Amino acid sequence: MKLIRNITIIMCFFISSFFLINNLNTKENEKKETYSTIQEDEIKEMLNNLTLEEKIGQMLFINYQKSDKLTNDLKDLITTIHPGGFILFKENLKDYTTAQNFINNLQNSSSIPMFIGIDEEGGRVDRLTNIKNYTYSKIPPMLEIGNTKDENNAYKTGVTISQILQDFNINLDFAPVTDVLYDPNNTVIGNRSFGDDPYLVARMSTALAKGLSDNNIIPVYKHFPGHGNTTTDSHYELPIITKTKDELLKSDLIPFVNAIDNNAEIIMVGHLALPNITKDYTPASLSNIIITDILKNELGYQGIIITDALNMQAITKNYQEKETYELAINAGVDILLMPNNPKQAISLIKESINEGTITEENIDNSVYKILKLKKKYNILP
Repeated sequence: MKLIRNITIIMCFFISSFFLINNLNTKENEKKETYSTIQEDEIKEMLNNLTLEEKIGQMLFINYQKSDKLTNDLKDLITTIHPGGFILFKENLKDYTTAQNFINNLQNSSSIPMFIGIDEEGGRVDRLTNIKNYTYSKIPPMLEIGNTKDENNAYKTGVTISQILQDFNINLDFAPVTDVLYDPNNTVIGNRSFGDDPYLVARMSTALAKGLSDNNIIPVYKHFPGHGNTTTDSHYELPIITKTKDELLKSDLIPFVNAIDNNAEIIMVGHLALPNITKDYTPASLSNIIITDILKNELGYQGIIITDALNMQAITKNYQEKETYELAINAGVDILLMPNNPKQAISLIKESINEGTITEENIDNSVYKILKLKKKYNILP
């Protein structure tokens, strides 16, 4: 009898514990859902309070390489167009204290806190190389990190980069390079890539991205659908990739699929023509087939999509500004990187909305995602 009583007591204890833990988990989940709903409501309210011009401004990631100080021209630009982001170059980063002041003044001038981005990949793409009065650990090229085949090395590299960027109040890094180096003559990507094995590139790029995001720096995977199989530089000409979609799925897209599976938040689309997929020479960055049909619908990506820089000649040689914005936004792009004339970009996009060639619903969907990511990374209060 005593044994049966003890067993009964033990069973009652486990049953009570199960229901207690289950109840606590339920309450915790309800709390998370409530917080998530409150956040979404806040973002929707903020979106609804923006003017059309301010919403379009959030879709622009601008640059200004004329000075390392907040000039009157730049202050006017920011207060007028309310850009979603600002990308830094070496011209903005000559001295540590001056650079800190410049970045803080940029944010203070903006009524909507901005993404402050930089191309800090390591190796030869290092915008801080010549900065004075600041010492930091130089990051080796990603090919060297890839050669170790150790994901922990990639993760630590992401952590190191994030610590450097935090010193400057930078919150976004245009890295990792997610291109597979298929062509050894490809100097455009070269040792910026982790290597020629797509599965290795997949593992290493997501590890580096995690090192960044774990330390509150937003990673940007680039350059979808893969810039590693061409020697043409999109800064000057439009690269042409002859692979079919099936060939891409078995090669260049493997790292990007892995990034999506690991909750990639921003993917940059390159200026790359894929005529065997699109049946024309529309760059991926402007292509509905590449962005909506493949990246969004087939691969299931729901995060933010940003173009590569729109001042590159692969675009400017072949498209008028208004046409570029219409094609990009209708293809599914959320952020336009480095438009030549941001004020004119807002005017042209607004004109396209009035003409019905771009819908305001597309704008709202993009801006909602932008504000939501800013909220997640505490860029928005």
